[in-house]
This record gives sequence, C-alpha cells and structure tokens, in this order.
Amino acid sequence: MKIYDAVVIGGGHAGIEATYALAKQNFKVLLVTLDKNKLASMPCNPSIGGPAKGIITREIDALGGVQGIFADKAMIQIKMLNESKGPAVRAIRAQIDKDKYSELILEDILLNKNITILEDIVTELIVDNDQVNGVITEKGEKIFSGAVVLTTGTYMDSRILRGEEIQQSGPDGQKTSNKLSLFLKSKGFDLLRLKTGTPPRIWTNSIDFSKVEEEILENKRLNFSFKSQEILEKQISCYLTYTTPKTHEIILNNLNRSSMYSGAINGIGPRYCPSVEDKIVRFRDKERHQIFFEPETKKGDLMYINGLSTSMPIEVQKEMIKSIPGLENAEVAKWAYAIEYDAINPLQLKKSLESKILKGLFLGGQINGTSGYEEAAAQGLIAGINAAQFLKKEEPIEILRSDGYIGVLIDDLVTKGTKEPYRMLTSRAEYRLLLRNDNADFRMMNYALKSNMITKEEFKFIEEKYLKINNKIEELKNTFISAKSDLAIKYNATNGQSMLQLISRPEVNYEEILPDFEYAYELVVLARLEGYIQKQINDAKKMIRLEKLKLPEDIDYSKVENLANEARDKLTKIRPTTIGQASRISGINPADIQMLMFYLNLRKK
Repeated sequence: MKIYDAVVIGGGHAGIEATYALAKQNFKVLLVTLDKNKLASMPCNPSIGGPAKGIITREIDALGGVQGIFADKAMIQIKMLNESKGPAVRAIRAQIDKDKYSELILEDILLNKNITILEDIVTELIVDNDQVNGVITEKGEKIFSGAVVLTTGTYMDSRILRGEEIQQSGPDGQKTSNKLSLFLKSKGFDLLRLKTGTPPRIWTNSIDFSKVEEEILENKRLNFSFKSQEILEKQISCYLTYTTPKTHEIILNNLNRSSMYSGAINGIGPRYCPSVEDKIVRFRDKERHQIFFEPETKKGDLMYINGLSTSMPIEVQKEMIKSIPGLENAEVAKWAYAIEYDAINPLQLKKSLESKILKGLFLGGQINGTSGYEEAAAQGLIAGINAAQFLKKEEPIEILRSDGYIGVLIDDLVTKGTKEPYRMLTSRAEYRLLLRNDNADFRMMNYALKSNMITKEEFKFIEEKYLKINNKIEELKNTFISAKSDLAIKYNATNGQSMLQLISRPEVNYEEILPDFEYAYELVVLARLEGYIQKQINDAKKMIRLEKLKLPEDIDYSKVENLANEARDKLTKIRPTTIGQASRISGINPADIQMLMFYLNLRKK
C-alpha cells in the first residue's frame, strides 16, 4: 500500500506549483502526470507574462512559487510592456525556450527528496465520509494521502477538432480519459464544457523573412523573480506580419467547415483570445489582423504563429497559411486545432480552493475555468499552500483583492463563477494602482511568511528594502534645492523646493538625483503617485472592513428577512464567507447587504 502526505494530479503549471508548495513544507508528495518529460509544458504560446499576467508571475515568485525562477532561466526574449503608460499597467513578458523550461523543472524535481513522480492517469478519488483519502489510477494502483490537489488542465475528457476531424485526445496528441469526469459528476460536481485552441507551428527555414517586420529589442536587466540574477545576453527576435484580403476570403468561404461554426464544438471559448475565423467574422470591416512569429526554443527552428489559432480542416489551413506574407512557401510542423475539455464550476470552491463537496480536495488551474499558464500557476500555488495548511490543521491563506491579482482571480472565480475560460485583465482589478509589478514582494510578504513559503530572513530582507525606501523618501522630503544649483536651473525649480517635490515631476530624470540608490524606481513610483495610491488604500480599507465581517457557515438564508428572492437563491448556492464577498455577487444589491448585516447584529444579541 502506497501512502503520501499529498497527491497532485497533473504536471502542468498548476500542478508544478502545488507540488513545490507542498514539498517546501516538508510533505511527501506524489505527482501523477502523463509524461514526466512534459512537466509545465506549453502546448499553446511559448511565453510567460503579459498585461496583468506578468504581475501574477511576480506575485507567484513573491509567495515562494517557482514559475518566475524557471522562466528567468529559460527566457530567450524579455521586455517590459506599457513603459510609456503608468506603473499600474506595466508588466513583463518573456518568450520562453519551452523545451528548456520543462527540462529544468524535471532536473530540479528529480533532486527533491520530497517529490515522487508517477506516470499514470487518475480515474477515481478514494472518498470516505465526504473526505478525500487518496486516488485510484488507470493502472489500478490505490494510493492513499491526506490531501489531493486536482490540476488536470485541458486533459479531462478532451477532444481535438480540425474541421470534420475529431479525435479523443489531450494537447499534442496525449492521452485523455472521461473516467475522472464521470466520477466527479457522481459526487455532485457541476461540469462545464470549455474550449480553447492553438495555431500552427511552422519550420523557420521555410519562412521568407524579407516580407515581415523584425522586432528589435535592446538588452535590459529584467527578471520575473525577485531572487533571480539571470541576465539575457542576447534577445531572440519575434516578427510581425498580417492577414490579407485573400486570407479573409478563404476563411469566409469555408466558415461552415470550421469546427467552431459547424456546430461540432459544444464548449465555450475564451472571449479575449478568439480564433482567427472568429476575429474575421466579428470584425468584418477590419482589413487585416496582426500575426506574430514567435520562436519556440533558443535554436529557433520552429515558429509559433500567434494570431492564427483556428479549427479549420488541414486543407483549408494550407490555403490560409500560404495567403499570409512570409508564409507563401511555409512548411508546417504542426497544424492548428481547437480543443474541448471538462472543467468544474468554480462556484463549488471555497476561497482556499478547497472543494465545498469533498473535504481535503483542492483544485487549481484550467479545471477551475481559467485560461493561461500564469492564472493556472497562481491557482496551483494557492491550492498547494492551502493543502499544506489543511494537513497542518492551520487556517488557509486567502489573498485580498487589494493585495494581489491572485486575490482578484480567485475571488472572481468563486464569487461570480465563469461561463468561458477566465483570463486576467488589468481592468478586473479595482485597486490596480496598488497591484504593481514593482511591489509584489511587499504585497505578498505577510502571506508568504504565514504559510512558511519564505524564511524569516527573506521576510526581513523585504522589510529592510521598504524601510530603506521610506527613509530615503523622508531624506528627500527634508533636502531642499538651491535656486542656483544646476538641477534647479535645468528643471526651473524654485528656491525652497524639496528634492522629493522635484523627483515627483514626471519630466525629471530621477537617475540624476538618485544615481546610486538601488530602489530608485520603486521610490519614484511612490513619490509620483502618492495621492492616487493613498486614495486607493483608503478605498481598500473600506472593503477590508467588509471582509472582516464573517458570515456563519450554518447561516440559513431563508430566515433572513426582506432579502430579494434572487439574493436568497445566490447566497444559498455560493455561500460567501464574508459580507465583502457577498456584496460582489452579481444580482445582490446594497439593500440585501443591509438586511444581512441587520440579521448578523440580531444573532449577536
């Protein structure tokens, strides 16, 4: 009989974070995955980061997770997005050598004494009195554990679609099974049918680069991980081209052959990452759409054709590809496809990502109705941390919306649910000025320490960093400029103006004033946005007060007087844990919240 402290099902980005989080707490973890050589694989875009997503990866790192560390080691291109815009929307995006990324993780896991890998498929969970006690695999093994983390990604009852061709398969032709879906249904889980897709891969030596635009990036010292010392010596280029009127004509003439438009697909796809046929149908007046060539590895022999995701049959894809400048003679290594799979309704999860149905079962990643490696890794990390908290019989970690994009992501899922693959956007965060790329370590430090994901020494280092910043701000506040100084003349500064006031002006080059201060950028952001940041902090404090008003687990909403029927139904179904969470459920209005608070006050008497 095999016994582990925890079993993690699935070796994608969520599963890897969950596994490391548990192992870091000294728990013995079994990672069940189809292929150990494809750990944290990238079946879609070979990149990590992007708007909001890059900040999630920084938060993962600050919480003690690993995505940022391995991304830094495997990156082949890195840039800061939105540098011309405000700090709230700046985020890192990196192209990743996808092969190296998986290899690095496998090498590291094989050295970890707390992690065991099993190549198999889980078909059932061992359940006793509504508590999970282990798993049963396709090969018939019974494995017992104190907690299970489920991170199946897009592999649960999945099927690949290209036009009329449909095959039961996971991404990249890997195995799939409907047995776990059937088991979860039998236990009362509400399953969603979702869809995503991927574009073709083209052999680089068959591309005519004279017809496309090369993206030239200067080398900058950028990293996802706060602990990383990696420096990218040479940026690998990406390239830009466009669809043509011929591309649009081919697609519109064959629309009935697309799996998506023929009715073959039942699942709902991601609104913010549409297929090329969907873009052309929805934006018929647009003459062209961007297509990016992104290298999949450092050797650059294979290009990911970003923007050409489709579920068209192969013969139509051939025509589409040849109609795009640079791809007239392209040789295809892998054809595009759509993939349909099972996910669970995230309204059946607690904020800790523990199932409301089965105790000790935590879920993370695309099984919770999300898209993206970053969203998956974030959930896997929280699921793993809270599985460890569960094993230790300690309180779970629940990140506030005002503290992290991870908090926004999980709160949105478990409070509002989703009907399509959820993608993180900066616009989803009401406190995004607080949730910046530069301060993720500060925002996550208390959560990381509470869950033993960072050491006291690491915590102290972060404390001292922000103490240095605050001390420097005070120093600048009390250092005044002479009207005759070179700085005053250059920037037309008046006599008696403080250095802090000067540095707060956007046209001032802060490096002239703080040439040797290692945290100059972080300081300048705080100085220039002080009023706006303080306003968001004050707004967040009002929300936090509502988050502290806990709702009893046993509350009977039928006994709360004067609630609207819709509010009563949704509160009963979602069972929010706080007044704050209840206030964010769609269809619940301020009057319902007032009635809830009145009821809670009556219960106290």
